[in-house]
Amino acid sequence: MTAMVVLAGEPEYDSHRTMRGLSEEIADDLGATLDFRTPTVIEDTPEFPESSFGDLDSLTDADLLMVYTRFRRLPDAEMEALRGYLARGKAVVGLRTSSHAFSFEPGSMWASWNDGFGRDVLGSPWSSHHGHSSSTDVTVHPDAPAELVSGVPPAFHVRSWLYRTELQPWCRPVLYGVPVDPESEPTPGPVAWVGVPEGRRTFYTSLGHPDDFELAAFRTLLRNAAAWTLAEG
Repeated sequence: MTAMVVLAGEPEYDSHRTMRGLSEEIADDLGATLDFRTPTVIEDTPEFPESSFGDLDSLTDADLLMVYTRFRRLPDAEMEALRGYLARGKAVVGLRTSSHAFSFEPGSMWASWNDGFGRDVLGSPWSSHHGHSSSTDVTVHPDAPAELVSGVPPAFHVRSWLYRTELQPWCRPVLYGVPVDPESEPTPGPVAWVGVPEGRRTFYTSLGHPDDFELAAFRTLLRNAAAWTLAEG
């Protein structure tokens, strides 16, 4: 049976709440077992306290990892479990702040993950955004894989303010965003993409504001993405 692990929890968007119901829907779609984890400490800035998702041995046999967290400092054992999972080339789905999922101190053996997880695993490190009062008009990219956008309308609006990106060469855009009422110079760009870095099927989207979870377009996208990352070939 397919096994799915979800790591969710951060204070800006309350992903530990918004992700649970959708994760259960996705697990049902896939016929998968679900191990849904939230951190012991939700807060992050400005102290960046250590938190824990608990024993992550379930990653050893997992087929899909979904991540929606921010600025974590996790114990070595949990980071080793994450590193081992990625080394096995298993599927990854990342949402919004997972592009800056970690914030280890300089000198930590895991400090390279602060930018490296977003850049090397998900396809773009954290850069900047267009301001909390802005929102985003989204369109399906003309080159998007059909199975990823099946049931997704060609255009829709989201509350998530647009992130600026530095896409890696292996990324293939799925959705494109244009900022609405930006607080800074507008920089349209991708809001979702896929790729196969080091043979690992990966999907990332910068969408994930709580209001986005009310949209059928967003929920369908995530369900499609989970199935795509688990597909062969």
